[in-house]
Amino acid sequence: MNWLTMLMLLPLVGAGVVATLPKSNSAIARNAALATTIIVAGATIAMAIQFQRDNVDMQFTESYSWIPTFGIKYAVGVDAIALVLILLSVLLAPIVILAGWNEALGGRWSAKTFYILILVLETMMIGVFAATDVFLFYVFFEAMLVPVYFLIGGYGTGQRSAAAVKFLLYSLFGGLLMLVSIIALYVLSGEQGGHTFDTAALSHLKMSSMTQNLFFLGFFIAFAIKAPVWPFHTWLPDAAAAATPGTSVLLLGVLDKVGTFGMIRYCLTLFPDATKTFTPVILVLAVISIIYGAFLAIGQTDLKRLIAFTSISHFGFITMGIFAMTSQGHSGATLYMFNHGFSTAALFLVAGWMISRRGSSKIADFGGLQRVTPVMAWMFFFAGMSSLALPGLSSFVSEFLVLVGTYTRYPVAAVIGTLGIVMAALYILIPIQRALHGPVMPGNEALSDLNLREKIAIAPVVAVIVGLGFYPSPLLNVINPGAVHTISQAGYSDPLPQIDAKVGK
Repeated sequence: MNWLTMLMLLPLVGAGVVATLPKSNSAIARNAALATTIIVAGATIAMAIQFQRDNVDMQFTESYSWIPTFGIKYAVGVDAIALVLILLSVLLAPIVILAGWNEALGGRWSAKTFYILILVLETMMIGVFAATDVFLFYVFFEAMLVPVYFLIGGYGTGQRSAAAVKFLLYSLFGGLLMLVSIIALYVLSGEQGGHTFDTAALSHLKMSSMTQNLFFLGFFIAFAIKAPVWPFHTWLPDAAAAATPGTSVLLLGVLDKVGTFGMIRYCLTLFPDATKTFTPVILVLAVISIIYGAFLAIGQTDLKRLIAFTSISHFGFITMGIFAMTSQGHSGATLYMFNHGFSTAALFLVAGWMISRRGSSKIADFGGLQRVTPVMAWMFFFAGMSSLALPGLSSFVSEFLVLVGTYTRYPVAAVIGTLGIVMAALYILIPIQRALHGPVMPGNEALSDLNLREKIAIAPVVAVIVGLGFYPSPLLNVINPGAVHTISQAGYSDPLPQIDAKVGK
Protein backbone atom coordinates (compact mmCIF):
# COMPACT_ATOMS: atom_id res chain seq x y z
CA MET A 1 0.00 0.00 0.00
CA ASN A 2 1.47 3.36 -0.99
CA TRP A 3 0.71 6.89 0.15
CA LEU A 4 -2.21 7.55 -2.19
CA THR A 5 -4.09 4.36 -1.36
CA MET A 6 -3.66 5.10 2.34
CA LEU A 7 -4.97 8.64 1.88
CA MET A 8 -8.07 7.32 0.13
CA LEU A 9 -8.70 4.66 2.76
CA LEU A 10 -8.36 6.90 5.81
CA PRO A 11 -11.55 8.94 5.17
CA LEU A 12 -13.46 5.72 4.46
CA VAL A 13 -12.26 4.27 7.76
CA GLY A 14 -13.35 7.49 9.45
CA ALA A 15 -16.74 7.26 7.75
CA GLY A 16 -17.07 3.70 9.03
CA VAL A 17 -16.30 4.85 12.57
CA VAL A 18 -18.86 7.66 12.32
CA ALA A 19 -21.44 5.18 11.01
CA THR A 20 -21.15 3.14 14.21
CA LEU A 21 -21.84 6.14 16.46
CA PRO A 22 -25.31 6.89 17.84
CA LYS A 23 -27.47 9.30 15.82
CA SER A 24 -28.49 11.18 18.92
CA ASN A 25 -25.01 12.57 19.63
CA SER A 26 -23.99 14.77 16.70
CA ALA A 27 -21.01 16.21 18.60
CA ILE A 28 -19.21 12.85 18.70
CA ALA A 29 -19.76 12.31 14.97
CA ARG A 30 -18.51 15.82 14.22
CA ASN A 31 -15.39 15.39 16.37
CA ALA A 32 -14.61 12.03 14.78
CA ALA A 33 -14.96 13.49 11.29
CA LEU A 34 -12.79 16.48 12.20
CA ALA A 35 -10.10 14.23 13.67
CA THR A 36 -10.13 12.07 10.54
CA THR A 37 -9.71 15.02 8.17
CA ILE A 38 -6.85 16.41 10.29
CA ILE A 39 -5.07 13.05 10.14
CA VAL A 40 -5.55 12.89 6.36
CA ALA A 41 -4.22 16.43 5.98
CA GLY A 42 -1.16 15.59 8.08
CA ALA A 43 -0.47 12.43 6.07
CA THR A 44 -0.80 14.34 2.78
CA ILE A 45 1.66 16.98 3.93
CA ALA A 46 4.09 14.20 4.88
CA MET A 47 3.70 12.74 1.37
CA ALA A 48 4.16 16.15 -0.25
CA ILE A 49 7.44 16.68 1.58
CA GLN A 50 8.80 13.57 -0.18
CA PHE A 51 7.67 14.76 -3.63
CA GLN A 52 10.60 15.32 -6.01
CA ARG A 53 9.80 18.65 -7.63
CA ASP A 54 12.25 18.29 -10.53
CA ASN A 55 10.83 14.90 -11.51
CA VAL A 56 8.05 15.43 -14.09
CA ASP A 57 7.04 11.75 -14.13
CA MET A 58 4.23 10.33 -12.01
CA GLN A 59 5.32 9.71 -8.42
CA PHE A 60 3.94 7.52 -5.61
CA THR A 61 2.60 5.23 -8.33
CA GLU A 62 0.73 2.01 -7.69
CA SER A 63 -0.98 -0.29 -10.17
CA TYR A 64 -3.03 -3.45 -9.77
CA SER A 65 -5.24 -5.34 -12.17
CA TRP A 66 -8.87 -4.52 -11.31
CA ILE A 67 -11.02 -5.95 -14.14
CA PRO A 68 -8.56 -8.01 -16.24
CA THR A 69 -11.14 -8.88 -18.91
CA PHE A 70 -11.27 -5.25 -20.02
CA GLY A 71 -7.76 -4.23 -19.08
CA ILE A 72 -8.99 -1.96 -16.28
CA LYS A 73 -6.50 -1.25 -13.52
CA TYR A 74 -6.46 0.38 -10.15
CA ALA A 75 -3.62 2.72 -11.08
CA VAL A 76 -2.76 5.89 -9.15
CA GLY A 77 0.04 8.41 -9.11
CA VAL A 78 0.59 12.16 -8.85
CA ASP A 79 2.44 14.81 -10.76
CA ALA A 80 2.78 18.44 -9.65
CA ILE A 81 -0.75 19.55 -10.55
CA ALA A 82 -2.39 16.49 -8.96
CA LEU A 83 -0.33 16.95 -5.79
CA VAL A 84 -1.32 20.62 -5.49
CA LEU A 85 -5.02 19.84 -5.92
CA ILE A 86 -4.95 16.93 -3.47
CA LEU A 87 -3.32 19.26 -0.94
CA LEU A 88 -6.09 21.78 -1.59
CA SER A 89 -8.75 19.12 -1.00
CA VAL A 90 -7.40 17.76 2.26
CA LEU A 91 -6.58 21.18 3.73
CA LEU A 92 -10.07 22.54 3.09
CA ALA A 93 -11.90 19.50 4.52
CA PRO A 94 -11.08 20.08 8.23
CA ILE A 95 -11.57 23.84 7.80
CA VAL A 96 -15.07 23.23 6.42
CA ILE A 97 -16.02 20.99 9.35
CA LEU A 98 -14.60 23.37 11.96
CA ALA A 99 -16.13 26.48 10.39
CA GLY A 100 -19.55 24.94 9.77
CA TRP A 101 -19.91 23.56 13.29
CA ASN A 102 -23.70 23.35 13.16
CA GLU A 103 -24.32 22.96 9.40
CA ALA A 104 -25.38 19.37 9.82
CA LEU A 105 -28.25 20.27 12.13
CA GLY A 106 -31.74 20.75 10.74
CA GLY A 107 -31.11 18.72 7.60
CA ARG A 108 -33.27 16.04 6.06
CA TRP A 109 -31.09 13.35 7.65
CA SER A 110 -28.99 13.07 10.80
CA ALA A 111 -25.75 14.91 11.45
CA LYS A 112 -23.99 11.55 11.33
CA THR A 113 -25.03 11.11 7.69
CA PHE A 114 -23.74 14.59 6.87
CA TYR A 115 -20.23 13.80 8.12
CA ILE A 116 -20.20 10.40 6.45
CA LEU A 117 -20.96 12.15 3.14
CA ILE A 118 -18.14 14.65 3.74
CA LEU A 119 -15.62 11.88 4.42
CA VAL A 120 -16.71 9.79 1.44
CA LEU A 121 -16.44 12.90 -0.72
CA GLU A 122 -12.89 13.46 0.53
CA THR A 123 -11.93 9.98 -0.68
CA MET A 124 -13.47 10.71 -4.08
CA MET A 125 -11.63 14.03 -4.35
CA ILE A 126 -8.27 12.40 -3.68
CA GLY A 127 -9.03 9.55 -6.06
CA VAL A 128 -10.11 11.69 -9.01
CA PHE A 129 -6.84 13.63 -8.94
CA ALA A 130 -4.68 10.55 -8.34
CA ALA A 131 -6.15 8.18 -10.97
CA THR A 132 -3.87 7.36 -13.91
CA ASP A 133 -6.29 4.86 -15.47
CA VAL A 134 -8.93 6.71 -17.52
CA PHE A 135 -11.72 4.33 -16.50
CA LEU A 136 -10.79 4.69 -12.82
CA PHE A 137 -10.82 8.46 -13.27
CA TYR A 138 -14.30 8.24 -14.76
CA VAL A 139 -15.51 6.15 -11.81
CA PHE A 140 -14.32 8.76 -9.32
CA PHE A 141 -15.56 11.58 -11.58
CA GLU A 142 -19.11 10.23 -11.49
CA ALA A 143 -19.07 8.76 -7.97
CA MET A 144 -18.30 12.12 -6.36
CA LEU A 145 -21.63 13.41 -7.68
CA VAL A 146 -23.50 11.19 -5.23
CA PRO A 147 -22.34 12.70 -1.90
CA VAL A 148 -22.59 16.24 -3.31
CA TYR A 149 -26.14 15.57 -4.53
CA PHE A 150 -27.20 14.44 -1.05
CA LEU A 151 -25.30 17.26 0.69
CA ILE A 152 -27.13 19.87 -1.40
CA GLY A 153 -30.52 18.18 -1.46
CA GLY A 154 -30.50 17.00 2.15
CA TYR A 155 -28.83 19.83 4.05
CA GLY A 156 -29.20 22.90 1.84
CA THR A 157 -31.76 25.69 1.97
CA GLY A 158 -34.35 27.19 -0.35
CA GLN A 159 -34.84 25.33 -3.62
CA ARG A 160 -32.35 22.68 -2.56
CA SER A 161 -34.00 19.70 -4.25
CA ALA A 162 -34.29 21.44 -7.62
CA ALA A 163 -30.70 22.72 -7.37
CA ALA A 164 -29.40 19.24 -6.49
CA VAL A 165 -31.23 17.64 -9.42
CA LYS A 166 -30.01 20.31 -11.83
CA PHE A 167 -26.43 19.81 -10.66
CA LEU A 168 -26.72 16.06 -11.06
CA LEU A 169 -28.32 16.15 -14.52
CA TYR A 170 -25.76 18.59 -15.94
CA SER A 171 -22.87 16.57 -14.54
CA LEU A 172 -24.28 13.23 -15.71
CA PHE A 173 -24.79 14.58 -19.21
CA GLY A 174 -21.17 15.68 -19.40
CA GLY A 175 -20.01 12.41 -17.89
CA LEU A 176 -21.91 10.39 -20.52
CA LEU A 177 -20.22 12.33 -23.32
CA MET A 178 -16.85 11.60 -21.76
CA LEU A 179 -17.76 7.92 -21.32
CA VAL A 180 -18.48 7.62 -25.05
CA SER A 181 -15.02 9.03 -25.81
CA ILE A 182 -13.40 6.71 -23.25
CA ILE A 183 -15.05 3.62 -24.77
CA ALA A 184 -14.03 4.76 -28.25
CA LEU A 185 -10.44 5.19 -27.09
CA TYR A 186 -10.52 1.70 -25.58
CA VAL A 187 -11.71 0.20 -28.88
CA LEU A 188 -9.10 2.15 -30.82
CA SER A 189 -6.33 0.99 -28.49
CA GLY A 190 -7.34 -2.61 -29.20
CA GLU A 191 -6.87 -2.01 -32.91
CA GLN A 192 -3.35 -0.66 -32.32
CA GLY A 193 -1.74 -3.24 -30.09
CA GLY A 194 -3.91 -4.02 -27.06
CA HIS A 195 -6.92 -2.78 -25.13
CA THR A 196 -5.98 -0.37 -22.37
CA PHE A 197 -7.26 2.53 -20.30
CA ASP A 198 -3.77 3.62 -19.23
CA THR A 199 -3.41 7.36 -19.74
CA ALA A 200 0.24 7.21 -20.82
CA ALA A 201 -0.46 4.46 -23.37
CA LEU A 202 -3.53 6.22 -24.77
CA SER A 203 -1.48 9.37 -25.38
CA HIS A 204 0.46 7.49 -28.09
CA LEU A 205 -2.55 6.34 -30.11
CA LYS A 206 -2.70 7.35 -33.77
CA MET A 207 -5.95 9.08 -34.71
CA SER A 208 -7.28 10.99 -37.68
CA SER A 209 -8.00 14.69 -37.20
CA MET A 210 -11.77 14.15 -37.23
CA THR A 211 -11.57 11.31 -34.69
CA GLN A 212 -9.34 13.30 -32.37
CA ASN A 213 -11.62 16.33 -32.59
CA LEU A 214 -14.69 14.28 -31.65
CA PHE A 215 -12.92 12.58 -28.74
CA PHE A 216 -11.61 15.95 -27.56
CA LEU A 217 -15.12 17.44 -27.54
CA GLY A 218 -16.45 14.52 -25.50
CA PHE A 219 -13.88 15.18 -22.79
CA PHE A 220 -13.87 18.97 -22.99
CA ILE A 221 -17.65 19.45 -22.70
CA ALA A 222 -17.68 17.23 -19.59
CA PHE A 223 -14.88 19.30 -18.06
CA ALA A 224 -16.38 22.62 -19.16
CA ILE A 225 -19.63 21.70 -17.36
CA LYS A 226 -17.72 20.71 -14.25
CA ALA A 227 -15.48 23.80 -14.25
CA PRO A 228 -17.87 25.59 -15.20
CA VAL A 229 -17.15 27.62 -18.35
CA TRP A 230 -19.73 29.71 -20.18
CA PRO A 231 -22.23 28.59 -21.58
CA PHE A 232 -22.17 25.39 -19.46
CA HIS A 233 -22.32 27.28 -16.15
CA THR A 234 -26.03 27.66 -15.43
CA TRP A 235 -26.19 24.94 -12.76
CA LEU A 236 -23.63 26.64 -10.51
CA PRO A 237 -25.50 29.72 -9.15
CA ASP A 238 -28.49 27.59 -8.12
CA ALA A 239 -26.30 24.94 -6.48
CA ALA A 240 -24.18 27.48 -4.62
CA ALA A 241 -27.25 29.38 -3.40
CA ALA A 242 -28.94 26.22 -2.11
CA ALA A 243 -25.95 24.42 -0.57
CA THR A 244 -24.61 25.03 2.92
CA PRO A 245 -21.51 27.29 3.01
CA GLY A 246 -19.25 24.32 3.75
CA THR A 247 -20.62 22.30 0.85
CA SER A 248 -20.20 25.33 -1.41
CA VAL A 249 -16.55 25.61 -0.36
CA LEU A 250 -15.90 22.02 -1.43
CA LEU A 251 -18.06 22.41 -4.55
CA LEU A 252 -16.41 25.58 -5.90
CA GLY A 253 -13.09 25.21 -4.16
CA VAL A 254 -12.30 21.61 -5.11
CA LEU A 255 -14.88 19.77 -7.25
CA ASP A 256 -15.01 22.42 -9.95
CA LYS A 257 -11.21 22.15 -10.23
CA VAL A 258 -11.72 18.61 -11.56
CA GLY A 259 -12.87 20.28 -14.78
CA THR A 260 -9.77 22.41 -15.28
CA PHE A 261 -7.54 19.58 -14.05
CA GLY A 262 -9.11 17.28 -16.64
CA MET A 263 -8.45 19.79 -19.41
CA ILE A 264 -4.74 19.63 -18.61
CA ARG A 265 -4.43 15.94 -17.81
CA TYR A 266 -6.62 14.53 -20.61
CA CYS A 267 -7.54 17.09 -23.28
CA LEU A 268 -4.02 18.42 -23.79
CA THR A 269 -2.21 15.12 -23.26
CA LEU A 270 -4.43 12.74 -25.23
CA PHE A 271 -5.50 15.10 -28.04
CA PRO A 272 -2.71 17.61 -28.76
CA ASP A 273 -3.73 18.22 -32.39
CA ALA A 274 -7.38 18.79 -31.46
CA THR A 275 -6.20 21.15 -28.73
CA LYS A 276 -4.55 23.31 -31.37
CA THR A 277 -7.73 23.21 -33.46
CA PHE A 278 -10.08 24.27 -30.68
CA THR A 279 -7.83 26.64 -28.74
CA PRO A 280 -9.12 29.83 -30.44
CA VAL A 281 -12.73 28.86 -29.69
CA ILE A 282 -11.95 27.93 -26.08
CA LEU A 283 -10.10 31.21 -25.52
CA VAL A 284 -13.22 33.04 -26.71
CA LEU A 285 -15.33 31.04 -24.23
CA ALA A 286 -12.82 31.81 -21.48
CA VAL A 287 -12.89 35.55 -22.17
CA ILE A 288 -16.71 35.51 -22.27
CA SER A 289 -16.71 33.67 -18.91
CA ILE A 290 -14.46 36.33 -17.39
CA ILE A 291 -16.59 39.27 -18.55
CA TYR A 292 -20.00 37.58 -18.26
CA GLY A 293 -19.38 36.24 -14.75
CA ALA A 294 -18.08 39.60 -13.54
CA PHE A 295 -20.94 41.52 -15.16
CA LEU A 296 -23.63 39.34 -13.57
CA ALA A 297 -21.85 39.39 -10.21
CA ILE A 298 -22.10 43.19 -10.14
CA GLY A 299 -25.90 43.06 -10.18
CA GLN A 300 -26.42 40.32 -7.59
CA THR A 301 -28.38 41.01 -4.43
CA ASP A 302 -27.76 37.59 -2.84
CA LEU A 303 -24.38 36.86 -1.22
CA LYS A 304 -24.14 33.23 -2.29
CA ARG A 305 -25.09 33.91 -5.91
CA LEU A 306 -22.61 36.78 -5.98
CA ILE A 307 -19.76 34.44 -4.99
CA ALA A 308 -20.93 31.86 -7.56
CA PHE A 309 -20.77 34.37 -10.42
CA THR A 310 -17.36 35.64 -9.32
CA SER A 311 -16.15 32.04 -9.56
CA ILE A 312 -17.39 31.77 -13.14
CA SER A 313 -15.21 34.78 -13.93
CA HIS A 314 -12.24 33.24 -12.11
CA PHE A 315 -12.61 29.94 -13.95
CA GLY A 316 -12.46 31.94 -17.17
CA PHE A 317 -9.00 33.12 -16.12
CA ILE A 318 -7.92 29.56 -15.28
CA THR A 319 -9.17 28.21 -18.62
CA MET A 320 -7.47 31.04 -20.49
CA GLY A 321 -4.17 30.28 -18.74
CA ILE A 322 -4.44 26.59 -19.64
CA PHE A 323 -5.07 27.18 -23.34
CA ALA A 324 -2.56 30.02 -23.66
CA MET A 325 -0.06 27.17 -24.09
CA THR A 326 2.80 28.92 -22.33
CA SER A 327 4.64 27.79 -19.23
CA GLN A 328 3.72 31.01 -17.42
CA GLY A 329 0.06 30.58 -18.33
CA HIS A 330 0.03 26.97 -17.14
CA SER A 331 1.87 27.75 -13.91
CA GLY A 332 -0.51 30.63 -13.27
CA ALA A 333 -3.57 28.49 -13.99
CA THR A 334 -2.45 25.71 -11.64
CA LEU A 335 -1.55 28.19 -8.90
CA TYR A 336 -4.88 29.95 -9.53
CA MET A 337 -6.73 26.68 -8.89
CA PHE A 338 -5.09 26.38 -5.49
CA ASN A 339 -5.45 30.04 -4.55
CA HIS A 340 -9.04 30.26 -5.77
CA GLY A 341 -9.92 27.39 -3.44
CA PHE A 342 -8.78 29.40 -0.43
CA SER A 343 -10.16 32.77 -1.53
CA THR A 344 -13.54 31.16 -2.23
CA ALA A 345 -13.37 29.40 1.14
CA ALA A 346 -12.80 32.73 2.86
CA LEU A 347 -15.76 34.32 1.06
CA PHE A 348 -18.20 31.46 1.62
CA LEU A 349 -17.24 30.81 5.24
CA VAL A 350 -17.55 34.44 6.29
CA ALA A 351 -20.73 34.85 4.22
CA GLY A 352 -22.11 31.74 5.92
CA TRP A 353 -21.45 33.18 9.36
CA MET A 354 -23.10 36.43 8.33
CA ILE A 355 -26.15 34.64 6.95
CA SER A 356 -26.56 32.36 9.98
CA ARG A 357 -26.50 35.37 12.32
CA ARG A 358 -28.79 37.59 10.27
CA GLY A 359 -31.12 34.88 8.96
CA SER A 360 -30.90 36.33 5.45
CA SER A 361 -28.56 36.15 2.47
CA LYS A 362 -29.65 39.50 0.99
CA ILE A 363 -26.77 41.98 0.81
CA ALA A 364 -29.08 44.87 1.68
CA ASP A 365 -29.85 43.31 5.08
CA PHE A 366 -26.26 43.61 6.31
CA GLY A 367 -25.83 47.38 6.46
CA GLY A 368 -23.51 48.73 9.16
CA LEU A 369 -21.82 45.45 10.15
CA GLN A 370 -18.48 47.23 10.57
CA ARG A 371 -19.84 48.96 13.68
CA VAL A 372 -21.51 45.88 15.20
CA THR A 373 -19.22 42.96 14.27
CA PRO A 374 -15.85 44.49 13.35
CA VAL A 375 -13.84 41.24 13.20
CA MET A 376 -16.36 39.53 10.92
CA ALA A 377 -16.60 42.66 8.79
CA TRP A 378 -12.83 42.83 8.38
CA MET A 379 -12.71 39.16 7.44
CA PHE A 380 -15.34 39.73 4.75
CA PHE A 381 -13.35 42.72 3.49
CA PHE A 382 -10.16 40.63 3.43
CA ALA A 383 -11.89 37.79 1.55
CA GLY A 384 -13.22 40.29 -0.98
CA MET A 385 -9.77 41.78 -1.53
CA SER A 386 -8.40 38.31 -2.14
CA SER A 387 -11.15 37.61 -4.67
CA LEU A 388 -10.37 40.78 -6.66
CA ALA A 389 -6.66 39.87 -6.67
CA LEU A 390 -5.28 42.71 -4.57
CA PRO A 391 -1.45 42.86 -4.81
CA GLY A 392 0.08 41.19 -1.77
CA LEU A 393 -2.58 38.47 -1.68
CA SER A 394 -2.26 35.07 -3.35
CA SER A 395 -4.79 35.54 -6.17
CA PHE A 396 -2.79 38.46 -7.57
CA VAL A 397 0.22 36.27 -8.34
CA SER A 398 -1.97 33.72 -10.14
CA GLU A 399 -3.88 36.29 -12.18
CA PHE A 400 -0.70 38.13 -13.13
CA LEU A 401 0.97 34.94 -14.40
CA VAL A 402 -2.12 33.95 -16.39
CA LEU A 403 -2.38 37.36 -18.08
CA VAL A 404 1.35 37.64 -18.81
CA GLY A 405 1.48 34.06 -20.11
CA THR A 406 -1.55 34.65 -22.32
CA TYR A 407 -0.30 38.00 -23.64
CA THR A 408 2.90 36.49 -25.05
CA ARG A 409 0.86 34.33 -27.44
CA TYR A 410 -2.68 35.77 -27.54
CA PRO A 411 -2.43 39.49 -26.67
CA VAL A 412 -6.01 40.34 -27.68
CA ALA A 413 -7.48 37.73 -25.31
CA ALA A 414 -5.22 38.94 -22.49
CA VAL A 415 -6.17 42.60 -23.00
CA ILE A 416 -9.90 41.85 -23.03
CA GLY A 417 -9.50 39.54 -20.04
CA THR A 418 -7.87 42.39 -18.11
CA LEU A 419 -11.27 44.11 -18.10
CA GLY A 420 -12.31 41.40 -15.66
CA ILE A 421 -9.95 42.90 -13.09
CA VAL A 422 -11.64 46.29 -13.40
CA MET A 423 -15.07 44.71 -13.08
CA ALA A 424 -13.89 42.70 -10.05
CA ALA A 425 -13.39 45.95 -8.17
CA LEU A 426 -17.06 46.75 -8.78
CA TYR A 427 -18.55 43.38 -7.84
CA ILE A 428 -16.52 43.28 -4.62
CA LEU A 429 -16.45 46.88 -3.44
CA ILE A 430 -20.17 47.51 -4.04
CA PRO A 431 -21.37 44.69 -1.71
CA ILE A 432 -18.65 45.61 0.81
CA GLN A 433 -19.98 49.17 0.89
CA ARG A 434 -23.59 47.99 1.23
CA ALA A 435 -22.99 45.26 3.80
CA LEU A 436 -20.30 46.72 6.03
CA HIS A 437 -20.75 50.47 6.01
CA GLY A 438 -23.53 53.00 6.33
CA PRO A 439 -26.16 53.04 9.07
CA VAL A 440 -26.81 49.89 11.06
CA MET A 441 -29.82 48.12 9.56
CA PRO A 442 -32.72 47.26 11.92
CA GLY A 443 -32.16 43.81 13.37
CA ASN A 444 -28.35 43.99 13.18
CA GLU A 445 -27.75 45.74 16.50
CA ALA A 446 -27.51 42.56 18.54
CA LEU A 447 -25.49 40.41 16.09
CA SER A 448 -22.52 38.65 17.65
CA ASP A 449 -18.98 38.85 16.32
CA LEU A 450 -16.81 35.85 15.44
CA ASN A 451 -16.18 33.45 18.31
CA LEU A 452 -12.91 31.68 19.06
CA ARG A 453 -13.74 28.57 17.00
CA GLU A 454 -14.58 30.66 13.95
CA LYS A 455 -11.39 32.68 14.31
CA ILE A 456 -9.36 29.46 14.49
CA ALA A 457 -11.15 28.13 11.39
CA ILE A 458 -10.48 31.23 9.28
CA ALA A 459 -6.88 31.73 10.52
CA PRO A 460 -5.21 29.11 8.26
CA VAL A 461 -7.15 30.43 5.25
CA VAL A 462 -5.87 33.95 5.92
CA ALA A 463 -2.34 32.61 6.49
CA VAL A 464 -2.28 30.80 3.13
CA ILE A 465 -3.69 33.79 1.22
CA VAL A 466 -1.16 36.22 2.74
CA GLY A 467 1.76 33.78 2.72
CA LEU A 468 1.43 32.81 -0.94
CA GLY A 469 0.75 36.44 -1.81
CA PHE A 470 4.18 37.49 -0.59
CA TYR A 471 6.07 34.24 -1.15
CA PRO A 472 4.55 31.91 -3.79
CA SER A 473 7.84 30.12 -4.51
CA PRO A 474 7.11 26.97 -2.45
CA LEU A 475 4.22 26.09 -4.77
CA LEU A 476 5.64 27.56 -7.98
CA ASN A 477 8.86 25.59 -7.59
CA VAL A 478 6.74 22.43 -7.63
CA ILE A 479 4.40 23.57 -10.41
CA ASN A 480 6.85 25.10 -12.92
CA PRO A 481 8.66 21.93 -14.12
CA GLY A 482 5.32 20.19 -14.67
CA ALA A 483 3.96 23.20 -16.58
CA VAL A 484 6.91 23.17 -18.99
CA HIS A 485 6.52 19.41 -19.46
CA THR A 486 2.79 19.69 -20.17
CA ILE A 487 3.06 22.28 -22.92
CA SER A 488 5.94 20.36 -24.51
CA GLN A 489 3.79 17.21 -24.55
CA ALA A 490 1.11 19.20 -26.37
CA GLY A 491 3.66 20.26 -28.98
CA TYR A 492 4.20 23.85 -27.81
CA SER A 493 7.10 25.88 -26.49
CA ASP A 494 7.23 29.35 -25.01
CA PRO A 495 7.28 32.14 -27.61
CA LEU A 496 10.66 33.77 -28.08
CA PRO A 497 10.97 37.43 -27.06
CA GLN A 498 10.32 39.84 -29.94
CA ILE A 499 13.23 42.23 -30.56
CA ASP A 500 12.50 45.47 -32.34
CA ALA A 501 14.82 45.81 -35.36
CA LYS A 502 15.13 49.54 -34.70
CA VAL A 503 16.63 49.05 -31.26
CA GLY A 504 20.27 50.10 -31.21
CA LYS A 505 20.07 52.16 -34.36
